[in-house]
Amino acid sequence: MQPIKRSRKHVEEEPTMAEPKIKYDRQLRIWGEVGQAALEEASICLLNCGPTGSEALKNLVLGGVGCITIVDGSTVQIGDLGNNFMVDAKSVGQSKAKSVCAFLQELNDSVNARFIEENPDTLITTNPSFFSQFTIVIATQLVEDSMVKLDRICREANVKLVLVRSYGLAGFVRISVKEHPIVDSKPDHFLDDLRLNNPWPELKSFVETIDLNVSEPPAAHKHIPYVVILVKMAAEWALSHSGNLPSTREEKKEFKDLVKSKMISMDEDNYKEAIEAAFKVFAPPGISSEVQKLINDSCAEANSNSSAFWVMVAALKEFVLNEGDGEAPLEGSIPDMTSSTEHYINLQKIYLAKAEADFLVMEERVKNILKKIGRDPNSISKSTIKSFCKNARKLKLCRYSMVEDEFSNPSVTEIQKYLADEDYSGAMGFYILLRAADRFAANYNKFPGQFDGGMDEDISRLKTTALSLLTDLGCNGAVLPDDLINEMCRFGASEIHVVSAFVGGIASQEVIKLVTKQFVPMLGTYIFNGIDHKSQLLKL
Repeated sequence: MQPIKRSRKHVEEEPTMAEPKIKYDRQLRIWGEVGQAALEEASICLLNCGPTGSEALKNLVLGGVGCITIVDGSTVQIGDLGNNFMVDAKSVGQSKAKSVCAFLQELNDSVNARFIEENPDTLITTNPSFFSQFTIVIATQLVEDSMVKLDRICREANVKLVLVRSYGLAGFVRISVKEHPIVDSKPDHFLDDLRLNNPWPELKSFVETIDLNVSEPPAAHKHIPYVVILVKMAAEWALSHSGNLPSTREEKKEFKDLVKSKMISMDEDNYKEAIEAAFKVFAPPGISSEVQKLINDSCAEANSNSSAFWVMVAALKEFVLNEGDGEAPLEGSIPDMTSSTEHYINLQKIYLAKAEADFLVMEERVKNILKKIGRDPNSISKSTIKSFCKNARKLKLCRYSMVEDEFSNPSVTEIQKYLADEDYSGAMGFYILLRAADRFAANYNKFPGQFDGGMDEDISRLKTTALSLLTDLGCNGAVLPDDLINEMCRFGASEIHVVSAFVGGIASQEVIKLVTKQFVPMLGTYIFNGIDHKSQLLKL
């Protein structure tokens, strides 16, 4: 194996502190400085730098990933000029890894770019420890056997793996990692943490100081925050309903009518907001079933090997059972609403004070757990605990099965369901045919339709191989459409740039989720069907 080489020299001048914020301004608004710092500390390894791999890595280089290492033992061919924008005519005959590395370095000179001229399959077999140095490995265009071997290696080294493949008009992306916890999951829709149906003493006391029947001055009634209105109305409802809140459709309508009855005039926006936000009162108090499942997980019993995430989950479990009274720590923010400045600021202070108090309790519990398991009580920073508290209701945990398990022992029920489903049959068909193509290549030393001539024979062979694979998977009698098999042969294992760019883009998006630990990565095997213009996840 050749030593890692830098493709070009860095610019002499050191960038100023302001430059990264200007350069990455738009993405900083999405994942913040913490997410950007994680990207800049990440080390990414790309296996095979054809169009799919080059497009995936290009997006990460532009995003400011810290270090990239490209592994590819091939040279640039004339055909590469038609589908890979990271090589040019001058590159023909030269190392593909070196050429792509140089082009990518030009896109962002703050990225540390390196390359190794070696066949990835050889590296997987002869030097498995090589992969332990990386944050994530992006493996493109590998056949099934190599995917399985690499997955075992990466799991052993606790390195995240993203498998990517484009094949004609089909694409495949699969994440593999033992466990991926997400604190800042950024859900598209989530209820504000207002505790309207479970107010704490300080909020109750504040609400009691405000009279909903106030008439002087005239504007006072119009500037009572909807939080106050709903807490009062919920308490009033509970008094007359044996302590219960509205649960049926009729009761919810009755509750909204009760709120509406308190309006003095029809131009009171605060009461309109209260009616629109009434559903927040109806939401069940306490933590979600997903968070409950998390704190009931066996890993929530912290030990000396527990990650920071699981130590904080253990502290959360204690908090919910004790100080939280069934609730997670308060987030501490309130949305915009019609209100007098005085009421809004007072509300803000009450929510912030409660969030800070909850954080201090959580911090103490985290320190006690760390001490108990023989770790430095200050080894988890305040900012980490604070972020955990703020997002405690939105915690996510992704666990992925081994690639080998999916390939050798998938859910037969799911495969049959997908094949029978008109909407998913194309995706499932491509999944089977991508695997059948690898078996075909192992038997005939070429992919179906890869070389001129013998197309009819390749179609027949691929069909036989696919049926054999289905039988091995326990789907006896299942068949694939002849049109799909014909198309698979017509693809000839080619990487079409437009498909590679799309699939590579999907892969880089998932890498960013994994590195920043923000947003929820895909759970399942992603299939792009360019014929039907569909992107679908198969959970096998």
